Amino acid sequence: MIRSTPFWLAGGPPEGRARLHFLGICGTAMGAAAAMLQEEGWRVGGSDESVYPPLSTFLASRGVPLHEGYRPENLPKDPGAIIIVGNAIRRGNPELEAVLEEKRLYLSLPELLKLLFLWKSRNFVVAGTHGKTTTASLLAWLFAAAGKNPSFLIGGLPENFGAGGHKGNGDIWVLEGDEYDTAFFDKRSKFLHYLPEVVLINNIEFDHADIFPDLASIQLSFRRLVQLVPRTGRVFVNADDPNSLAVCEGSPAPVTRVGFGKKAEIPIRVVRYFEEGSEFEMLGRRLRIPLVGELYVRNAAMAVAAAVHGGVSLDTIAEKGLPGFRGVRRRGEVHAEVGGVTIVDDFGHHPTAIRETLRSLRLRFPDRRLWAIFEPRSNTTRRAVFQQALPEALQGADGIFLADVARKDQLPDSDRLDPRRVVEDLRRKGRLAFFEPDADAITAHLLTLVKSGDVLVIFSNGGFDGIQEKLTTALRQAGST
Repeated sequence: MIRSTPFWLAGGPPEGRARLHFLGICGTAMGAAAAMLQEEGWRVGGSDESVYPPLSTFLASRGVPLHEGYRPENLPKDPGAIIIVGNAIRRGNPELEAVLEEKRLYLSLPELLKLLFLWKSRNFVVAGTHGKTTTASLLAWLFAAAGKNPSFLIGGLPENFGAGGHKGNGDIWVLEGDEYDTAFFDKRSKFLHYLPEVVLINNIEFDHADIFPDLASIQLSFRRLVQLVPRTGRVFVNADDPNSLAVCEGSPAPVTRVGFGKKAEIPIRVVRYFEEGSEFEMLGRRLRIPLVGELYVRNAAMAVAAAVHGGVSLDTIAEKGLPGFRGVRRRGEVHAEVGGVTIVDDFGHHPTAIRETLRSLRLRFPDRRLWAIFEPRSNTTRRAVFQQALPEALQGADGIFLADVARKDQLPDSDRLDPRRVVEDLRRKGRLAFFEPDADAITAHLLTLVKSGDVLVIFSNGGFDGIQEKLTTALRQAGST
C-alpha cells in the first residue's frame, strides 16, 4: 500500500517505507548512498552493468542486492517502490524505459538526499575540479574526531569510515559536491540540490567536455552554487586560483580565501614534505598530515578552515584529526608490493590530477623508477581536448603506457584522443612511452621492462579490466619461476 503522506516525511518503521531501487548502483555516490540507506532501515536494491571493485565488493559486503545488467524484470514488484536514477542512465536503458512506461515514481540521487535529510541539517559542500573526495573525506573525519558524528556522502571510500555514506546523529552533513549533471531529466549540476550552508571551492578547470562546452559554462554553475549559500553561511575558496575567485564575486555570504599567495586571509606557510607526510603552518599552528604533496596540503588546509568554522578546535585537529587520517581508496593507494615492485592504484584522469599525483609519488618514493599506466576512459580524456595537456602531465613519470580509448566507437575520429600521438610526444620529451591496446597487452609488455624497485601507478576512473590484479599476478608468477 502506498502511503498517503510523502515517504520522505512519513518516517515510521522500516516496513512502512517505500522500497528504493537504484539504477546505476555501482556509481561511487549511488553505491555509498544505497548502503547508507539500507543501514538506516530502508529496503534497498539496484542494477548496473559496470560491476567492478571496489564498489561491487563493498555492496556485496553490505548485503545490498545487486543485478548485473539492466532488465525490466529487475524492477521491484511493489508499485510503490521509488526508483533512484543515476546520472549515467540514459534514454534507451531498458529498466528506465520500463519505469517511464509504467509511470513509476523516480528521483535523482541529489533530490532524494535533499528531501530525506538535507532540508534539516548544516550542509558542508566540497566542490572543485580536483581534490573533492580527499577534502570531503578529511573534513568528515575532522568532525568525527571531534565527536560531532557527522553524516556524509562522498564519491569514494574513505579508509577511516570504510564507506562513502553514513547517517550520523549530529546536525552536520559533509557532501562531495560534483558539478556533473544530476540526471537525464535534470541537467543542473548535482551540487545545486545540496542546500549548502558552507561551500569549499578547491579549484576550477575545464572538465566534463561531454556536458560543458567551455570553462565559462562550468564557472556559471559554480556561481549558481555560491549564490545558494545563505548570508549566515560561508564560502572557502582557493586564494591562488583565479578561476575560483571569479565565481565568488558578488557572493551573498562571506568569502574566506585559503592559499599560499598574498590574497589569502588564511595563509598556508612553511611547507615541508617527507616520504611519509607533509607539514605546514596555518591559523597559528604547525600541522602535519600523512599525505605527501602540494595538492594534499591544499586539500587539508581547506578542510581545516571549514572544520574550525564548524566548531572543531585546532587542538583536536592537530593532535587527533590530521594524524589519524588514513586517506581514500584509489587515491594513491598501494594495491600490492611484489618482488620489490610497488603497484599504486589512482583514480586520476584529468591532466592536472595526473601531474600532481606523479609529483606526490616522487616525494613518497624518491630515487625509484616511476611508471604511469593510463586508460583514457572519462568522457573528457577520451576526447582530443587534452591531446596537448596529457603529454605534459605524464612526462613526470620515467616510463608511460597508454591504453586505447575506452568506448572509442562512440566518438568521431576528429573528436577522439589519439593515444599514439601522446606516446610520440612523450618520446620526443625523452621518456620511455608505449601504446598497447588493452590491459593484457600492457601487462605482457611491462613485464619485460619492470625491475625490482620500480613503482607502477595505474590511472583510471574505472575498472581498467582488472589490470591492477593482472599485474600483481603476473609479477608473482614471474618471481616464482
